[in-house]
Amino acid sequence: MAIRPLHDRVLIQRVKEEEKTKGGIIIPDTAKEKPVEGKVIAVGSGKILEDGSVRKLEVKPGDRVLFGKYSGQEIKVDGQEMVILREDDIVGIVE
Repeated sequence: MAIRPLHDRVLIQRVKEEEKTKGGIIIPDTAKEKPVEGKVIAVGSGKILEDGSVRKLEVKPGDRVLFGKYSGQEIKVDGQEMVILREDDIVGIVE
């Protein structure tokens, strides 16, 4: 199943968090926090401005981005957990 976000929304797949700390301690699943980094899978057509014109999004598929911990709507696509959120909820692009 393919999903194409509408307008200024972005489909993101969360990046797996490290299983161990730098000191070698294994982190159990119950103690892990949701990762705030992800890979952009798909983007919408752009943000509709007040004058009716459309502004293209700055992110593109394949970008690694940082976003708020509780931002967006979580969905499942083909058994994988993903997040749909607005471009405004993206904090930055990892280069």
